[in-house]
Formats: sequence, structure tokens, C-alpha cells
Amino acid sequence: MGNFMGKDGFVWFVGVVEDRQDPTFTGRVRVRCLGYHTENLIKLPTEDLPWSHVMNPVTSATVSGVGQTPLGLVEGSWVMGFFRDGGEAQQPVIIGSLPGLPASLPQSETEIDEMKEDVVAGKSMGTYSKTGKKISVPNYLGGFQDPYMNYPRYAGEPDVNRLAVNIKVVTDPPAAKTVEVNPHPSLLMRRADVDLGIATASIESSSALGNIQDDQIGLYGDTILQDYGTPWDELDIASLGSDDTFTAVYPYNHVYESEGGHIKEYDDTPGASRIHERHASGSGYEIANDGTKVTKVQGDNYSITKGTDYVHIMGDRNETVDGGVRVVVNKESGAKNNYNVHCMEGATVTVQVDKGDINLVALGDGKNEGNINLFAQRNINFEADGNISMITRGHFEADVQGHWDELVAGYNHKTGTFNQWYGTSLRLTHSSTHNFTSGGITNIIGSIINLN
Repeated sequence: MGNFMGKDGFVWFVGVVEDRQDPTFTGRVRVRCLGYHTENLIKLPTEDLPWSHVMNPVTSATVSGVGQTPLGLVEGSWVMGFFRDGGEAQQPVIIGSLPGLPASLPQSETEIDEMKEDVVAGKSMGTYSKTGKKISVPNYLGGFQDPYMNYPRYAGEPDVNRLAVNIKVVTDPPAAKTVEVNPHPSLLMRRADVDLGIATASIESSSALGNIQDDQIGLYGDTILQDYGTPWDELDIASLGSDDTFTAVYPYNHVYESEGGHIKEYDDTPGASRIHERHASGSGYEIANDGTKVTKVQGDNYSITKGTDYVHIMGDRNETVDGGVRVVVNKESGAKNNYNVHCMEGATVTVQVDKGDINLVALGDGKNEGNINLFAQRNINFEADGNISMITRGHFEADVQGHWDELVAGYNHKTGTFNQWYGTSLRLTHSSTHNFTSGGITNIIGSIINLN
């Protein structure tokens, strides 16, 4: 029983990951362990190192794909672990990784004592005679580092993410200001991509719309009031600190960054807490300390809701579209799937087109569908600087329960096979020529008829 796992002592190690291409896809890595393995890759190539299993936390089931995949380590990661087989040191298990402060970056060459040695495995350097001096050789002779020379990325600064460290200094007077020492590249990208001066809808005024003025007819019409929207800027949450610097303070910002540059931040900095998730392309979202959220999509955005979509905006809404807008309602032609806009009391609906047209089209079978209905409890006003044209292929009917007044400054011409005006009072006022032409009968009937 003395040699049983767990009863023959706890033998631990510190080492460097040199390979993570596990053929069994179980998250194993090859580690070169200090004190157990030579740094000489000729004597002990990376492919001869034992595979190390990676221990996951209890919050990850690590069975049948449930939980987090044990794939966080990279070549060049320093790790600590133990050997399940004790002194045999052939069954390593990694407990965790060790951040540090790298003194230098991976080297492509290493100095060794010149010696007589044949280098094999397709990497022959020739034969050297021992002279007692140093020579530089390709770094495949040196282990304990990333063989691909990708990591560490920085020398002279901690392995902790720059977003979490966020070192700042104050420059010398007289123009003293707070500046970031090593801002994370994503901060620089975000600041260069802030959207500024975004236009909002602005309505030009139109006074006395639809006015008709005459001594006897009176004045009708309304005014479209000017309503200029204020341009707005994207909130730059990454620059809300003093002197527009990043607000995170060590050790409160909890950062995850993948190899490809995808980032998650859970920042608990007092008074500046944030949540930030960002794709390497720049798409992502961020929630500021006051709950304000900024979402940015660098490419196309697709939103699919298979149920009902409920949106409640308790303030104002400003929406700016640089291109066109297309809205399809009732795609399946179901009953009562209407497009309704309800504007509550005290508000106005205004549609303005600059140098364009407004078209209303209602299609149907010509019997029950295809109507355009207008209703106003006060006035309906039309005004055009050009012509107003109406064409109907059926009847033109007007039920006027008050007065019908026409004020024509030019030529007024009415034609028809049968024309008839009747009422208790009829008045036609014209400052120029007023012609009645009929191919049949023209009747003017009323108790009082004024022709001026």
C-alpha cells in the first residue's frame, strides 16, 4: 500500500507548457518540469515529454462536455502541479498556472558552449570542436519557453492583463495630467471608433399651412412647428476617468482575454463598476456604472424572435439610419395583423421628406380592400406650391354640412354632361373668369343665389 497513489508522498513540480496539441482531445499538455527535465531539446525533445492532465475547478463538471473546456493554457505558460505516480514523475497533473513578470521575450537563438556534437532530427548544425568559447545556435536547443515564440508578448511588465493593471502616471507640470502607461490595444481601438455627431430627426416649420383668406370666407389653416433634434455622441465608457483615462483600478477588474483577442471584463472598481464583452473585431457591449449600456456591431446584425417582442422605452427614442428602411407587416397574410401607431394626447406625428416624395398606396380587390381613409376632428388642410390633381374612375361625392367656399384667383372651369348645384344659399365669387360648360344640363337651384 505504500506505493498506492496518494500514500507515497506528494511530489510537486513547476514547469513550462511546450505543447498542447493533445491527440486525445482531453485538454492535456506537455510540460518541461524544472529539476526533472533538461532544457536541451536535443537530449529531450518536446515530443518525449509526458502528457499532463489539467485539473478543473469544482464549478466545472468536466464530463460529457458539461462545464468549461480545459483549454486555457498556451505554449509558454508556467504551471504548477504534482505527479500522480510520485517519484516516477511520468503522470503529471497540473493544478494551476503561475503569472509572473517576464524579464525577456522568447529568443530565436541561444548561446551555448561550443562543443563537438552532432545535431540530429533534421536540424543538423554540423560538428563543432571544443574551444571553450560561446556560440549562438538556433533556439531549438533551449527548452522552458514557447517553441513558437508567441508568448510572453511583453517583457518587463506583469502577465496580468493590462486592462486589469491599468498603470497610470501624472506628467510633469505645468501641463500635468494623468496618462496611461501601457493602455491595452483594445482601448486604443475603441477610442478611435467612437461614433460622434449622429444626426436626429429635424422638422422645418411651415406657417399658416392651408390658409384660405377672404373677407367673407374667413381664415382656415394650421402651422407645422419647427422641431430640431439635437445630434448625439456615442458614450465612450473607456474614457470616463480623470483626463479621459480608463477607470479600472487594480485589483478590482476581473478580465478574461482569449488568444484571438476576445475580451470579457467584470470590473468592480468602486464608483466605476462595468461589464464589458467584446469580440476581436470590435463588436460587443458595455454597461457603465450608472447602468447605461452601449452596444456596437461592426458587421451585420440579425435579431430573430420566434415569439412576441415587447419593447418599453420609458424615455425618448432617437433612431438614425444612414441607408434605407423596409418594414414588412403580416408576412403570412393573417387576419388582424395590423400596423398601428397610436400617438397619445399632446403629441404630433410629422413626416418630412427632403427633396423626395411621400407616397400612400392601398391595394386590394377594388371592392372591400384598397381604401385610404382620413379623419380629423378639426381641419384637414392641403397646400401645394404646384398643382393639386385628383382622378377618380367612380363618383366624386362631397357631403358638406356647412359652407362650400371656393376662392379662385385664376380660371375656374367645370365640365360635365350634367352639372347641378343646389342648396339654401349658393355663392360663387371669382376675381377673373368663371365658366360653366356642360354637354348636357346645368342646374343651379337655391332659395338665394349670388353670382358675382
